Amino acid sequence: MGDSAREGSRESKLAGQFFDAAIGLLRRVRDEDAEDIAAAGTAIAEAVAAGGRLFAFGAGHSSLAAQDVVYRAGGLALMNLLTVPGVVGVDVMPATLGSALERVDGLAGAVLDSSPATSGDVLIIISLSGRNALPVEMAMNARALGLTVIGVTSVAYASETKSRHVSGTYLKDHCDIVLDSKIAVGDAELTHESIEAPFAPTSTVVTSALMQATMAAAAEELVRLGIEPPLLRSGNVDGGHEWNGRVMTEYRDRIFYRH
Repeated sequence: MGDSAREGSRESKLAGQFFDAAIGLLRRVRDEDAEDIAAAGTAIAEAVAAGGRLFAFGAGHSSLAAQDVVYRAGGLALMNLLTVPGVVGVDVMPATLGSALERVDGLAGAVLDSSPATSGDVLIIISLSGRNALPVEMAMNARALGLTVIGVTSVAYASETKSRHVSGTYLKDHCDIVLDSKIAVGDAELTHESIEAPFAPTSTVVTSALMQATMAAAAEELVRLGIEPPLLRSGNVDGGHEWNGRVMTEYRDRIFYRH
Protein backbone atom coordinates (compact mmCIF):
# COMPACT_ATOMS: atom_id res chain seq x y z
CA MET A 1 0.00 0.00 0.00
CA GLY A 2 1.43 3.38 -1.00
CA ASP A 3 1.63 6.45 1.23
CA SER A 4 -1.31 8.12 -0.54
CA ALA A 5 -3.47 5.05 0.00
CA ARG A 6 -2.58 4.97 3.70
CA GLU A 7 -3.43 8.64 4.08
CA GLY A 8 -6.83 8.08 2.47
CA SER A 9 -7.69 4.97 4.46
CA ARG A 10 -9.48 4.88 7.79
CA GLU A 11 -10.70 2.24 10.16
CA SER A 12 -14.39 1.39 10.36
CA LYS A 13 -15.83 2.20 13.76
CA LEU A 14 -18.72 -0.20 13.25
CA ALA A 15 -16.43 -3.03 12.19
CA GLY A 16 -14.49 -2.58 15.39
CA GLN A 17 -17.71 -2.56 17.39
CA PHE A 18 -18.73 -5.86 15.81
CA PHE A 19 -15.44 -7.48 16.84
CA ASP A 20 -15.87 -6.12 20.36
CA ALA A 21 -19.40 -7.54 20.57
CA ALA A 22 -18.34 -10.94 19.24
CA ILE A 23 -15.33 -11.13 21.56
CA GLY A 24 -17.50 -10.17 24.52
CA LEU A 25 -19.97 -12.94 23.76
CA LEU A 26 -17.19 -15.47 23.24
CA ARG A 27 -15.81 -14.59 26.67
CA ARG A 28 -19.25 -15.02 28.20
CA VAL A 29 -19.88 -18.46 26.75
CA ARG A 30 -16.33 -19.55 27.62
CA ASP A 31 -16.84 -18.59 31.27
CA GLU A 32 -20.56 -19.20 31.82
CA ASP A 33 -21.00 -22.36 29.72
CA ALA A 34 -17.77 -24.07 30.77
CA GLU A 35 -19.41 -26.86 32.78
CA ASP A 36 -22.04 -27.54 30.12
CA ILE A 37 -19.41 -27.63 27.38
CA ALA A 38 -17.44 -30.17 29.41
CA ALA A 39 -20.60 -32.23 29.97
CA ALA A 40 -21.38 -32.18 26.25
CA GLY A 41 -17.84 -33.25 25.44
CA THR A 42 -18.12 -36.10 27.92
CA ALA A 43 -21.44 -37.26 26.43
CA ILE A 44 -19.90 -37.33 22.96
CA ALA A 45 -16.78 -39.16 24.12
CA GLU A 46 -18.79 -41.76 26.01
CA ALA A 47 -20.95 -42.39 22.95
CA VAL A 48 -17.86 -42.87 20.80
CA ALA A 49 -16.36 -45.23 23.37
CA ALA A 50 -19.59 -47.25 23.51
CA GLY A 51 -19.85 -47.64 19.73
CA GLY A 52 -22.46 -44.91 19.25
CA ARG A 53 -22.81 -42.48 16.39
CA LEU A 54 -22.76 -38.68 16.35
CA PHE A 55 -25.15 -36.37 14.50
CA ALA A 56 -25.58 -32.61 14.21
CA PHE A 57 -28.61 -30.73 12.93
CA GLY A 58 -29.41 -27.10 12.30
CA ALA A 59 -31.95 -25.30 10.15
CA GLY A 60 -31.24 -22.21 8.06
CA HIS A 61 -28.16 -20.34 9.19
CA SER A 62 -27.99 -22.54 12.28
CA SER A 63 -26.97 -25.30 9.87
CA LEU A 64 -23.69 -23.50 9.24
CA ALA A 65 -22.39 -24.39 12.70
CA ALA A 66 -23.57 -27.99 12.27
CA GLN A 67 -21.83 -28.32 8.92
CA ASP A 68 -18.67 -26.82 10.42
CA VAL A 69 -18.03 -29.97 12.48
CA VAL A 70 -18.78 -32.51 9.72
CA TYR A 71 -15.96 -33.89 7.52
CA ARG A 72 -13.72 -31.15 8.84
CA ALA A 73 -9.94 -31.11 9.15
CA GLY A 74 -9.21 -31.27 12.86
CA GLY A 75 -12.73 -32.53 13.55
CA LEU A 76 -14.18 -35.83 14.70
CA ALA A 77 -14.67 -38.15 11.75
CA LEU A 78 -17.77 -39.64 13.36
CA MET A 79 -19.82 -36.44 13.28
CA ASN A 80 -22.57 -36.76 10.67
CA LEU A 81 -24.94 -34.09 9.37
CA LEU A 82 -28.61 -34.92 9.93
CA THR A 83 -30.21 -33.26 6.95
CA VAL A 84 -33.77 -32.14 6.41
CA PRO A 85 -34.37 -31.38 2.72
CA GLY A 86 -35.10 -27.72 2.17
CA VAL A 87 -33.91 -26.39 5.52
CA VAL A 88 -30.15 -26.91 5.43
CA GLY A 89 -29.42 -23.44 4.08
CA VAL A 90 -30.33 -20.91 1.44
CA ASP A 91 -29.96 -23.38 -1.43
CA VAL A 92 -33.71 -23.70 -1.98
CA MET A 93 -35.87 -21.38 -4.02
CA PRO A 94 -37.45 -19.34 -2.68
CA ALA A 95 -35.14 -19.05 0.33
CA THR A 96 -38.17 -18.34 2.51
CA LEU A 97 -39.30 -21.94 2.01
CA GLY A 98 -36.69 -23.08 4.51
CA SER A 99 -38.15 -20.83 7.19
CA ALA A 100 -41.63 -22.11 6.45
CA LEU A 101 -40.54 -25.75 6.72
CA GLU A 102 -39.15 -25.11 10.21
CA ARG A 103 -42.74 -24.58 11.34
CA VAL A 104 -44.17 -27.77 9.86
CA ASP A 105 -45.43 -30.25 12.45
CA GLY A 106 -44.38 -33.88 12.01
CA LEU A 107 -41.39 -33.25 9.74
CA ALA A 108 -38.80 -34.02 12.43
CA GLY A 109 -40.33 -37.40 13.18
CA ALA A 110 -40.29 -38.42 9.54
CA VAL A 111 -36.63 -37.41 9.23
CA LEU A 112 -35.54 -39.29 12.34
CA ASP A 113 -37.48 -42.40 11.39
CA SER A 114 -35.67 -42.57 8.06
CA SER A 115 -32.23 -41.74 9.49
CA PRO A 116 -29.63 -44.16 10.93
CA ALA A 117 -29.83 -42.45 14.35
CA THR A 118 -30.75 -44.83 17.14
CA SER A 119 -30.59 -45.36 20.89
CA GLY A 120 -27.17 -44.60 22.37
CA ASP A 121 -26.28 -42.03 19.72
CA VAL A 122 -25.78 -38.30 20.29
CA LEU A 123 -27.66 -35.60 18.41
CA ILE A 124 -26.63 -31.95 18.61
CA ILE A 125 -29.51 -29.66 17.64
CA ILE A 126 -28.68 -26.06 16.83
CA SER A 127 -31.45 -23.48 16.80
CA LEU A 128 -30.90 -19.87 17.73
CA SER A 129 -34.47 -19.23 18.85
CA GLY A 130 -35.42 -22.81 19.67
CA ARG A 131 -39.05 -21.81 19.18
CA ASN A 132 -40.00 -23.47 15.91
CA ALA A 133 -41.70 -26.85 15.58
CA LEU A 134 -38.81 -28.55 13.78
CA PRO A 135 -36.06 -28.26 16.43
CA VAL A 136 -38.53 -28.80 19.30
CA GLU A 137 -39.95 -31.99 17.77
CA MET A 138 -36.49 -33.13 16.70
CA ALA A 139 -35.37 -33.02 20.33
CA MET A 140 -38.55 -34.61 21.66
CA ASN A 141 -38.48 -37.48 19.17
CA ALA A 142 -34.73 -38.05 19.51
CA ARG A 143 -34.97 -38.44 23.27
CA ALA A 144 -37.91 -40.79 22.86
CA LEU A 145 -35.68 -42.94 20.64
CA GLY A 146 -33.00 -43.03 23.33
CA LEU A 147 -30.56 -40.50 21.90
CA THR A 148 -28.67 -38.04 24.06
CA VAL A 149 -29.68 -34.57 22.90
CA ILE A 150 -27.42 -31.54 23.16
CA GLY A 151 -29.13 -28.25 22.37
CA VAL A 152 -27.26 -25.14 21.23
CA THR A 153 -29.61 -22.19 21.51
CA SER A 154 -30.16 -18.73 22.96
CA VAL A 155 -32.13 -19.24 26.14
CA ALA A 156 -33.22 -15.59 26.04
CA TYR A 157 -35.76 -16.40 23.33
CA ALA A 158 -37.75 -18.57 25.74
CA SER A 159 -38.53 -15.57 27.93
CA GLU A 160 -38.92 -12.94 25.22
CA THR A 161 -40.75 -14.75 22.39
CA LYS A 162 -43.68 -17.12 22.01
CA SER A 163 -43.11 -20.77 21.11
CA ARG A 164 -44.38 -21.85 17.71
CA HIS A 165 -44.82 -25.45 18.82
CA VAL A 166 -48.21 -26.69 19.95
CA SER A 167 -46.76 -27.65 23.34
CA GLY A 168 -45.66 -24.10 24.05
CA THR A 169 -42.15 -25.38 24.79
CA TYR A 170 -38.73 -24.60 23.37
CA LEU A 171 -35.71 -26.61 22.28
CA LYS A 172 -34.07 -26.05 25.67
CA ASP A 173 -36.93 -27.88 27.38
CA HIS A 174 -36.19 -31.18 25.63
CA CYS A 175 -32.41 -31.50 25.87
CA ASP A 176 -30.12 -33.47 28.14
CA ILE A 177 -27.55 -30.67 27.93
CA VAL A 178 -28.08 -27.05 26.85
CA LEU A 179 -25.34 -24.73 25.59
CA ASP A 180 -26.59 -21.15 25.82
CA SER A 181 -25.14 -18.92 23.10
CA LYS A 182 -26.25 -15.76 24.96
CA ILE A 183 -27.28 -14.17 21.65
CA ALA A 184 -29.77 -11.34 22.10
CA VAL A 185 -33.22 -11.76 20.59
CA GLY A 186 -33.07 -10.57 16.99
CA ASP A 187 -29.44 -11.61 16.46
CA ALA A 188 -28.13 -8.17 15.54
CA GLU A 189 -25.51 -6.51 17.72
CA LEU A 190 -25.21 -3.08 16.15
CA THR A 191 -27.38 -0.06 15.51
CA HIS A 192 -26.74 3.28 13.82
CA GLU A 193 -28.73 6.48 13.81
CA SER A 194 -28.81 6.52 10.01
CA ILE A 195 -29.70 2.83 9.61
CA GLU A 196 -33.27 1.83 10.36
CA ALA A 197 -32.74 -1.87 11.11
CA PRO A 198 -30.28 -3.41 13.58
CA PHE A 199 -27.48 -5.38 11.91
CA ALA A 200 -24.28 -7.44 12.35
CA PRO A 201 -25.41 -10.86 13.66
CA THR A 202 -22.98 -12.79 15.86
CA SER A 203 -24.81 -16.12 16.19
CA THR A 204 -22.70 -17.96 13.61
CA VAL A 205 -19.42 -16.88 15.20
CA VAL A 206 -20.51 -17.78 18.72
CA THR A 207 -22.36 -20.99 17.89
CA SER A 208 -19.49 -22.30 15.77
CA ALA A 209 -17.11 -21.55 18.63
CA LEU A 210 -19.36 -23.46 21.03
CA MET A 211 -19.38 -26.42 18.67
CA GLN A 212 -15.61 -26.47 18.24
CA ALA A 213 -15.06 -26.06 21.99
CA THR A 214 -17.34 -29.04 22.56
CA MET A 215 -15.39 -31.11 20.04
CA ALA A 216 -12.17 -30.17 21.85
CA ALA A 217 -13.71 -31.22 25.16
CA ALA A 218 -14.75 -34.52 23.59
CA ALA A 219 -11.23 -35.14 22.31
CA GLU A 220 -9.84 -34.42 25.77
CA GLU A 221 -12.26 -36.86 27.39
CA LEU A 222 -11.49 -39.56 24.83
CA VAL A 223 -7.82 -39.29 25.73
CA ARG A 224 -8.73 -39.64 29.40
CA LEU A 225 -10.66 -42.80 28.50
CA GLY A 226 -7.59 -44.17 26.72
CA ILE A 227 -9.06 -43.82 23.22
CA GLU A 228 -7.34 -42.09 20.32
CA PRO A 229 -9.81 -39.43 19.12
CA PRO A 230 -10.90 -40.31 15.55
CA LEU A 231 -9.84 -36.99 14.08
CA LEU A 232 -9.48 -36.02 10.44
CA ARG A 233 -6.45 -34.26 9.02
CA SER A 234 -6.38 -31.68 6.26
CA GLY A 235 -6.25 -33.18 2.79
CA ASN A 236 -3.96 -30.31 1.84
CA VAL A 237 -1.05 -31.52 3.96
CA ASP A 238 1.22 -34.40 3.00
CA GLY A 239 -0.18 -37.69 4.30
CA GLY A 240 -3.59 -36.22 5.04
CA HIS A 241 -5.54 -38.40 2.63
CA GLU A 242 -3.82 -41.54 3.84
CA TRP A 243 -4.55 -40.66 7.47
CA ASN A 244 -8.20 -39.94 6.72
CA GLY A 245 -8.56 -43.16 4.76
CA ARG A 246 -7.34 -45.15 7.75
CA VAL A 247 -9.73 -43.39 10.14
CA MET A 248 -12.70 -43.77 7.79
CA THR A 249 -11.99 -47.44 7.28
CA GLU A 250 -11.74 -48.09 11.01
CA TYR A 251 -15.01 -46.28 11.74
CA ARG A 252 -16.83 -46.93 8.45
CA ASP A 253 -19.91 -48.34 10.19
CA ARG A 254 -20.46 -45.02 11.97
CA ILE A 255 -19.71 -42.58 9.13
CA PHE A 256 -22.62 -41.91 6.78
CA TYR A 257 -21.48 -38.96 4.66
CA ARG A 258 -19.02 -41.13 2.71
CA HIS A 259 -21.65 -43.49 1.24
